[in-house]
Amino acid sequence: MKKNVKRDVEKEIIDVLDRIRPYLEGDGGGLEYIKFEDGIVYVRLLGACQGCSLIDVTLKEGIEAMLMDEIPEVMGVTQI
Repeated sequence: MKKNVKRDVEKEIIDVLDRIRPYLEGDGGGLEYIKFEDGIVYVRLLGACQGCSLIDVTLKEGIEAMLMDEIPEVMGVTQI
């Protein structure tokens, strides 16, 4: 019989963000995890990401897509 193991969703989110972070840092940007609440991951984009014209693409097609693909509990990502 399998044990019911509670997943640590927040840890999984941070692990995914840690894999994304080097790509942002390579372009002079950065990423700060704020919180996970009601299915939404809140992040702050830093450095060169703040003034970049591709910030929406990075957020939705990069960060959000990866998180939603890997963690079923994530329904979206919002920048603070």
